[in-house]
Amino acid sequence: MEINGLPLHALVVHAAVVLTPLAALSGLAYAVVPRWRDWLRWPLAVLAVVALGSVWTAYLSGEQLERANQYGGELAALVETHEGRANILRWATTAFSAAAVAAAGLHRREGPVRVVLAVVLALAAVVTLVYAVLTGDAGAQIAWFGVQG
Repeated sequence: MEINGLPLHALVVHAAVVLTPLAALSGLAYAVVPRWRDWLRWPLAVLAVVALGSVWTAYLSGEQLERANQYGGELAALVETHEGRANILRWATTAFSAAAVAAAGLHRREGPVRVVLAVVLALAAVVTLVYAVLTGDAGAQIAWFGVQG
């Protein structure tokens, strides 16, 4: 799919690159700084769901872009790396979003429930953040392939 001649992937990937790390950092703040939880809970849930949508849209549009183009040689290896990391990112973001929505919905719970939610949210946020950076880096290597700096 294209919009004004540009592949959809080239457009939506920017939302994923910005919103996913922002959501993950918000999740870490929610999990680690208890006094911020009341303020962060709903913005975190909304941001996590929007980031999830952007990651899945970027993933699916990337699959479509790959099917439409033939890559060979060193570029094919970069595309394969990017695709592998994106596959992990979409599932990590899905888990993170579920944890964020659960944390927001069960915000008033005390004791072990709150601790388990905070730990799961923090772990999912870290994995999501790491794979957002790794996937974005691999995508940038593809975008800048062959350009001399």
